[in-house]
Amino acid sequence: MYASAGLGVVALLLGMFFTRKIPFLRRYCIPAPVSGGLLVSLATLLLYIIFGLECSFDPTVKDFCMMLFFTSVGFQCDLKQIRKGGRPLVVLTALVAVLIVVQNLISLGIAKGLALDPLVGMASGSIPMSGGHGTSGGFAPLLEQMGLTGASSITMAAATFGLVAGSLLGGPLGEALIRRHHLAEPSSPGDVLASVEAGEASEAAREERSLSKEGAFRGYLVGACMLLIAMALGSGVNRLLALTGITFPTYFGSLLAACALRNTVFLSGKLASKFSVGEVVSIGDISLQLFLGMAMASLRLWELASLALPLALILAAQVLFMAGYAAFVAFPLLGRNYDGAVMVSGLCGFGLGATPNAMANMSAVCFKYRYAVNPFIVVPIIGAMFLDIINTGVITLFLNLIH
Repeated sequence: MYASAGLGVVALLLGMFFTRKIPFLRRYCIPAPVSGGLLVSLATLLLYIIFGLECSFDPTVKDFCMMLFFTSVGFQCDLKQIRKGGRPLVVLTALVAVLIVVQNLISLGIAKGLALDPLVGMASGSIPMSGGHGTSGGFAPLLEQMGLTGASSITMAAATFGLVAGSLLGGPLGEALIRRHHLAEPSSPGDVLASVEAGEASEAAREERSLSKEGAFRGYLVGACMLLIAMALGSGVNRLLALTGITFPTYFGSLLAACALRNTVFLSGKLASKFSVGEVVSIGDISLQLFLGMAMASLRLWELASLALPLALILAAQVLFMAGYAAFVAFPLLGRNYDGAVMVSGLCGFGLGATPNAMANMSAVCFKYRYAVNPFIVVPIIGAMFLDIINTGVITLFLNLIH
């Protein structure tokens, strides 16, 4: 257990080093644990090819970090924030829900046409596409239990592809829509920065915080305690969910418990004043980095050999659909305006990769033209609150229908 966790941390540190040294990784927002973990998994692949050695990893610490991360996602679900998004929030949330459903239909359809196990289709659908590496790691053990050998390798490989594809597609597509419809003129960097300062809508973002070390320690202690309490409650929720006969991922109960706590217990009173979601998010982000480092390092890449061509076909179809859906469905529904074009670039980011990709895509577009306030409110709310919850529900439905 400790050796597996330690090697995952080494992978993470290697990735952080690569990200500082290699511009390509920074430009396309490739997460540090992905680049470092792939290097370690390639090393284990060479050991398998040359010496016939199969490296196996203990998942205990990895799974615990995964639970911490998804529980922190539940604490980010503040239902009061929904009002701030307005119509674009509702429209983009609906577009994301449809996207997730169609991604699974595409992958399942191609898998059926190629006479593959439908679980291969699920492993290359919305789990890695809209879910990214976090959801891929969360569902891989369940897919393994259902009979898909090498589920972790398939989902992680697809998620890595989606991460790069989302970054390559989102910015250029948003920029092309702006040029084609004459929505804005390119601005100088100074003008863009000025508009960011003038248009920043979040009071919390402007608020300067000065915490003592003791205060910071107490904040993180409370955050860690709340995460563990939600995970404990989540284990009870999972037992209740099991009574339904429907298969749910192991983290789903904790995510629901955290969401319920955030929107009931911490709405007012002394608890609300002592609880800061910022510390919870930080702990969750650290857990995600550690989880991904361990998950990527433990990939068994030799299990992908027989699926290389079918997987490439499915992923190519996903990218083509994402491009058409964003340009011809999402953009008109979002108003055919500058904000809509910026949000389309974000949709490509988390529709194929992750929320950080969406933010990076939108930042790249805005840096060329001008800052847009609404997209930077709407997209993070969807990425933090709705994306994983909708995706988990849709994936769970599909898995129970096909198995």
